[in-house]
Amino acid sequence: MSHRFALFAALAFTAAACAPQPAPTTAAAPTVDRPLKLASWNLEFMAEKDGVGCQPRTVADYAAMRRIAETLDADVIAFQEAETVAAAQRVFDPSRFTVVMEERPGAPSGTCGGKYPEQRVIRQAVGFAIRKGLAFDRSPDVTSLMLGNPQLRSGVDILLRPAGKKPIRLLGVHLKSGCFSGEDAKACPVLLEQIPMLEAWIDAAAIGPDRFAVLGDWNRRLGLPGDGVWREIDDGEPANADLRLADEGKAPGCDPRYDSFIDHIALDRRAGADMQSFAETPYATGEKHYSDHCPIAVTLSN
Repeated sequence: MSHRFALFAALAFTAAACAPQPAPTTAAAPTVDRPLKLASWNLEFMAEKDGVGCQPRTVADYAAMRRIAETLDADVIAFQEAETVAAAQRVFDPSRFTVVMEERPGAPSGTCGGKYPEQRVIRQAVGFAIRKGLAFDRSPDVTSLMLGNPQLRSGVDILLRPAGKKPIRLLGVHLKSGCFSGEDAKACPVLLEQIPMLEAWIDAAAIGPDRFAVLGDWNRRLGLPGDGVWREIDDGEPANADLRLADEGKAPGCDPRYDSFIDHIALDRRAGADMQSFAETPYATGEKHYSDHCPIAVTLSN
């Protein structure tokens, strides 16, 4: 951790530890002993109603996306770009998943342009779909990632307490788009200003008692050799901030135009030691792309 962020990280950890916590969510423990599976999926303008937003969908589209979510068979899915809880529940069956979302209301405005110039922009929010039967606690949203801008997303911070396994702290994120590599693109000053806020959360969590993971749409090709953002956060200070990038050395198959992931699951040293596998779920050949992102997932041994 660079010295200029040390005090910020310590203060962030103290604030998180002292903040009032909602009552833990509990349900019947899962009956199947299996690896813990964590996934992430950007849903691309997931609207609550049919035919709305910058990716208007039909009933059949929603049904197909729900089938994909069920095929994932994940315990937790970090999702991005959902308008409301009800919108997310069109993909994540509420009889099987508990949906939690960031509290930021957002300030969507304007029209979509592109293929749908007549459509209005909708809220794009971050959240988690958590399998029923898994206990979890929710911490306050990580609003520092917003940089005071209501259009930027906050992070959703939960502590998962799976029966018979070690707890794991999860942060769902969706960082500023447009600075996929380097630092010269127009969007880079914003994304690069978000990184110290994210590093502060990581460093605070690294000195905490529980393993952790950061999941979501980072809008950054962290796996490129020498990426400056990855180098900044994967500095091993504190020791558990020696991170593991789940997709390291792997190329995405979602869209042939792209040869490097921007959706990532980053694991701390403890969770990284428990990682068994990483997988992407691309759309079948000839199948409609129901989102411009494909789900990714990791399994952890315990």
